[in-house]
Amino acid sequence: MSSNKLLHENDRRGEYPRSWYAASVDQLEQQTSLLDSIVCDVCIVGGGFTGLSAALTLAEHGVDVVLIDAHRVGWGASGRNGGQLGSGQRVDQSELESKYGLDTAMALWELSQQSKQHVHHLIHTHKIECDYRAGIIHADHKPGFTRETESYVEKLNSQYDYRDISFVDKNELRQRLESDAYFSGSVDTGSGHLHPLKLATGLAGAALKNGVRIYENTQVMRYERTSQQVTVTTESGQVNARQLLLACNGYLGDLSAEVAAKVMPINNYIIATEPLGSSAADTLIRDNMAVADSKFVVNYFRCSADNRLLFGGRESYDYRFPEDIKSFVKVAMLQIFPQLDRVAIDYGWGGTLAITMNRMPHLQQLESNVMSSSGYSGHGVGMATFAGKLCGDALAGKLDSFNVMANISHKRFPGGSTMRSPLLKLGMLYYSLRDKW
Repeated sequence: MSSNKLLHENDRRGEYPRSWYAASVDQLEQQTSLLDSIVCDVCIVGGGFTGLSAALTLAEHGVDVVLIDAHRVGWGASGRNGGQLGSGQRVDQSELESKYGLDTAMALWELSQQSKQHVHHLIHTHKIECDYRAGIIHADHKPGFTRETESYVEKLNSQYDYRDISFVDKNELRQRLESDAYFSGSVDTGSGHLHPLKLATGLAGAALKNGVRIYENTQVMRYERTSQQVTVTTESGQVNARQLLLACNGYLGDLSAEVAAKVMPINNYIIATEPLGSSAADTLIRDNMAVADSKFVVNYFRCSADNRLLFGGRESYDYRFPEDIKSFVKVAMLQIFPQLDRVAIDYGWGGTLAITMNRMPHLQQLESNVMSSSGYSGHGVGMATFAGKLCGDALAGKLDSFNVMANISHKRFPGGSTMRSPLLKLGMLYYSLRDKW
């Protein structure tokens, strides 16, 4: 029987969090809960980017799909995140080359490029209005990172033939970003940012139009399988499917102990200021780009379509969110933008994402008819959406690209179910201190 505190500890059942995203989206009509026993080809658990993308892909293959979510589509990390559609994997290419060799690193780079293309394809094909804007600035918070960043940009330009990224020194960065906190960086115009909940609800609408059956407010309690069938038991119904995809990310709970040992949920937080006005917003971050910095516990921020600063940062590793998220995150914001001290904070919200030890997505064929995809480590707008396509193709029999990701080995988090969270907390404390030093 599934026990999953993260599904209910910080949120009201069936309601989106009180975020700027939820306040600025035309919410999809709520789908009914599953109240009886149904049959399908593929059952997908999780209505985020992965599950919705997989459902659309399978529907295109002519597969009968049922998607179930414990709350609403896009309710989890997919509808709460920083909205950055970045280039590459969560780990840079130099590290991937060192760990896996040049050929695999290049294959992973190509998949990351395809992930951006796939998001744009979905937006265009299904006419999803999600406020996409081009450009991400990667900002170095230490002067010692300047040479490394310049070298890495040159590597991507020459070795990977990626010409959309350029190095910027401190003077140019200061012209682009009204902050004295950074020393150099890069500008990637091949990446960008968007409204993630608009993307998620747009994908859900497209899935419904393509015949996918979506059931909301339907929590999975357990599943059982044979070689021919998977039976998914919910609180008040049952799905009998030929195949199952677990697309739960940080909200997996104990549905799969094997995945849970390698994929750790953590909480991250975002605040939204009052509207700043278009002139002030463009002065703060020129050309409406997004920003992510070089800290291990990353600060990420951008301006919204209505000219608010959306600022994300700080993490926690317990079930409960901080009581005052606005104050919790504002501390980090003022370290970057002290001039915003008197600006009102209109929204503050948290969300649960999932990380892996190596910060690479965890895709796995658990059984012959059970698959899982999760652990995007803060890089999920592109990779979670594309992982859904890879899983959908794999469930339909096309395994090549899925296997590139699935062949990446993942270590278990040390400490087992009782000690892994405290050990992670100690490790993250070390890295946060290293960021300061």
